[in-house]
Amino acid sequence: MNCAKPEADAFFGGRLRLLQPARGHRIRTDAILLAAAAPDVPGGLIVDAGAGVGAVGLALAQWNPGARAVLLEKNPAVAAMARENVGLNGLTDRVRVAEADLFDVAARKAEGLVEAAELVVTNPPFLARGAARSSPDSDRAMAHVLDDGGIEKWLRACLALLRPGGTLVVIHRADALADLLAALSGRLGGLIAAPIFPRAGEMAGRVVLRGRKGSKAPLSLLPGLVLHEADGRFTSLAEEIHRHGRRFIAD
Repeated sequence: MNCAKPEADAFFGGRLRLLQPARGHRIRTDAILLAAAAPDVPGGLIVDAGAGVGAVGLALAQWNPGARAVLLEKNPAVAAMARENVGLNGLTDRVRVAEADLFDVAARKAEGLVEAAELVVTNPPFLARGAARSSPDSDRAMAHVLDDGGIEKWLRACLALLRPGGTLVVIHRADALADLLAALSGRLGGLIAAPIFPRAGEMAGRVVLRGRKGSKAPLSLLPGLVLHEADGRFTSLAEEIHRHGRRFIAD
């Protein structure tokens, strides 16, 4: 019987190392883009809501040495792997895992996460329950399927983590943009929307939204990010994002 632990995968040119489950939800471009869309945080608290194994929160902790981070994850097995990744990247002094349900108000209070964060980042599940057949793998299904209440419930819970004036960054399906904007209306302002295109001339597959809690500033729409050339290679900007963590939304 082979009991060897899996080797860590490397991201951002090897600066971030992550253990991942052999099966189930694994790190993909969405997590990389979410991290690269976040603003710099000189200090204060960063919360990665629905953190999985911690890719986004750990990357942001590396890029913001004056900040602390909480990886909020309800799946016990995945949360345990996130704790290993905190140690693997030498961040135990500034990053902790909160094994709690985002929707459990008492659990959020117990973790000290009531209007506490300077920055909340989230990559919510993309599928509404009952709208599509979910994966037979329970961990993958948990990562991909929203509970009752959908994206509005998820985003409102994220906003409850955020202090007044704090920033929320979310990546989601581009065809859900109307639902995202409706959920954030009156709660988040100064919104910046960045569509993500698989290739030039194709429809956007993802959208990144970033805004400030309590702001009344209007919405801004960026030209968007094209990921791949016609031959499948990353564009130069997408390569810089994946290899070096280059930001694609200005602070």
